[in-house]
Amino acid sequence: MSTGKSGGRPTNRAAGKAASSAGGKATSKAAARVPGKAAPKAGAKVVGVAGKSGGARDMRVKVKKAGKLKHSSQLWLERQLNDPYVKRARELGYRSRAAFKIEEMDDRFKFLKTGQKLIDLGCAPGGWCQIAAGRVGLEKGKGRIVGIDLLPVDPIPGVDLIEMDFMADDAPALLTQRLGGKADGVLSDMAANTTGHKKTDHLKIIALAEAALEFANGILMPGGFFLAKLFQGGESAELLAQLKRDFTMVRNLKPAASRSDSSELYVLATGFRRKAEEHPSEGASDGSAG
Repeated sequence: MSTGKSGGRPTNRAAGKAASSAGGKATSKAAARVPGKAAPKAGAKVVGVAGKSGGARDMRVKVKKAGKLKHSSQLWLERQLNDPYVKRARELGYRSRAAFKIEEMDDRFKFLKTGQKLIDLGCAPGGWCQIAAGRVGLEKGKGRIVGIDLLPVDPIPGVDLIEMDFMADDAPALLTQRLGGKADGVLSDMAANTTGHKKTDHLKIIALAEAALEFANGILMPGGFFLAKLFQGGESAELLAQLKRDFTMVRNLKPAASRSDSSELYVLATGFRRKAEEHPSEGASDGSAG
């Protein structure tokens, strides 16, 4: 995950490195970057056990506030340290817990296929690229993936990574050039820096999804797919209507790896059928959402 966009520019997913653990105790190096949150400052003390609950010891990791650590950062750090997906991602060598989201969605709907050419928008820290690379066969010389993000991303074998603002005027042309033509799929896990105002934050994520869809409409091959992050809310109705018009099937997905207390959801549109030169108002859709 990226940290966020400047001036409304797209961000990617949680870009931090999860707290490392040793001997049952996590260290304060857990500080990670997430959309809308600064990494916890030095001085956060992490302890392994926090009292008892119902007669049994509560083994959740707790972070003791120290220095200038904000309460919100303290809570986020504690959640990361106790998140089973974060722990499993660390064990498997995944860049982020978000890798499990695309893994779960593809296991169910099989949109990633050997030999595909893909664009990953907001790819930091690289979890989606990791899963996609394995499923399109990059290690066997098949397929191609180009990822773009505001943040630097550690190299991923076979993946072409661009450190750049997707909203920059020359980004679409550069992505097309680096991919070498049309794409089989466009992935977007971009998220804007949060303001704390629910309505504003929702509008910002919709704007990013709309920008990603506009790009997808110009680069996708017939039959291609589009997968993007949204947040639940009525403002997504127009975007969903456009997806239904341009794709044969549209589904709203909430993978198990997406936190239950988050309004985050994903939209998967398959069977691209609109030509880039068509007017946006042309065509009707027989797709369904849900």
